[in-house]
Amino acid sequence: MPRRLAVDDKMPFMEHLGELRTRIMRSLFWLLGGTFIALFRAEQITDYLARPVTKLGYKLVFTAPAEAFWVQMKVALIVGIFIASPGILWQVWAFIAPGLYRREKRYVVPFIISTVLLFCSGGLFGYKIVFPAALDFLISYSKQFQPMITIGEYTNLFLAIIIGMGLIFEMPILIFFLSLMGIVSAGWMWRNMRYSILVIFIIAAIVTPTTDILNMCIFAAPMIALYVVSIAIAWAFHPKQRKARREKQAK
Repeated sequence: MPRRLAVDDKMPFMEHLGELRTRIMRSLFWLLGGTFIALFRAEQITDYLARPVTKLGYKLVFTAPAEAFWVQMKVALIVGIFIASPGILWQVWAFIAPGLYRREKRYVVPFIISTVLLFCSGGLFGYKIVFPAALDFLISYSKQFQPMITIGEYTNLFLAIIIGMGLIFEMPILIFFLSLMGIVSAGWMWRNMRYSILVIFIIAAIVTPTTDILNMCIFAAPMIALYVVSIAIAWAFHPKQRKARREKQAK
């Protein structure tokens, strides 16, 4: 049995809570720093986020004096999360690392890099592909009416899609941890693939802000591709496979 580098496995419960509190506080400091940086460019960032609707020839409006201000604060907070994500993920890893074996701790750098890249890739996919398609459908769906899009509602829809796609792209990371703990295996995922695809389309139908099949498929396509990638990850990191590789190396 490989030796753990962890602190005593019988660490008191209150000490675990104290460690969790410390990691949460440090994550909040990272978040505040990222938000503070984003505030300096909040107006430019908001203008960039508005490009999908301005390209369609519409202008965003606000119906309350403070609405535009609070939208910029919200945007700065979300961008701050992206900026602070490496530091926040480091705190997450630092909290769970004492419970890992020595060989498992070498995954820290790939974990942080891949998590950030996948989340940003999901957000970029949402910005470039999903959101413009959804926006075009929603506006063209009611051509008989004059659209007056408020900045608050537009931002809420935008952030829901961008963050939603970012979280969807984290599927391989989730499977990595589940397979590392032996909860799921590549064989199980492969055998249940058709059911998983059905669930993926159900999820896509729920989270898609429109009712057309095209946008649902746009949501579902990357989820199916990530599921296939996750099967390979589950095969590589499942305890049985790692044990078999160690035995092969020992011969």
